[in-house]
Amino acid sequence: MEITGNAALIVVDVQKGFEEPGFWGPRNNPGADGNIASLIGAWQATGRPVVFVRHDSVSPGSPLRPGQEGNGLKEYVEERRGKGGAAELFVTKSVNSAFYGTPDLDAWLREAGISQIVVAGIQTNQCAETTARMGGNLGYDVVFAWDATYTFDLEGPFGWRLGAEELARATAVSLHGGGFAKVVMTEEVVAGALGG
Repeated sequence: MEITGNAALIVVDVQKGFEEPGFWGPRNNPGADGNIASLIGAWQATGRPVVFVRHDSVSPGSPLRPGQEGNGLKEYVEERRGKGGAAELFVTKSVNSAFYGTPDLDAWLREAGISQIVVAGIQTNQCAETTARMGGNLGYDVVFAWDATYTFDLEGPFGWRLGAEELARATAVSLHGGGFAKVVMTEEVVAGALGG
C-alpha cells in the first residue's frame, strides 16, 4: 500500500468516555486501541503529521461532555501528543465530522499540501465514517484503517437493532464499495508507512 510521505493520520475521538459500557453497550474489536497506538507510532517514527480529534458532546448525560473525565483523550493517545516532532493538529468538534471542527481541518491540510489522509478512531460507523466520507467528498485520497476503529450495538427505526460488528462491516462496505475510501487493515497501513 502506498502511503505518501506527508499523509496525515486522523485519530478520531479516542476518548476515555468510550470506556463506559453501561452507557454505550456491547462493542466490537477489542484490539482497536493497540492498532491505533501502532498507527500513531508509525506516523511519529516517520515524521508524518498526526491530527488528534476530540468530541465535545452537547448531549446531556454524555460521558464525552466538556468538564467530564470522559471528555479527555485515552491515556495512550494523550501521552503520544506532541511526541512526534512532526506537524501536529488538535481539533475539537461537537458534530460527527472532524472537518466541522476548530481549527479548520481542511484548511490546515490544504495549506500543508496534504492530499492523503488515514482515518482511525471511534466510532467506526459514526465520527470515523463521517470524517472519511467528507474527506472523500473534499477530494482527499482516504484510507480507512478498519481494525483501528470500533463501535457499539445500536438500535434504529422499526425496532431494528444491529450488533457492533455488523455496523462496522456495513461501514467498510459503504466506504469501500461506494468509493469514499480505501478500507484496509492496520498492518498494511503501517507497512506502507514504514516502507515495508
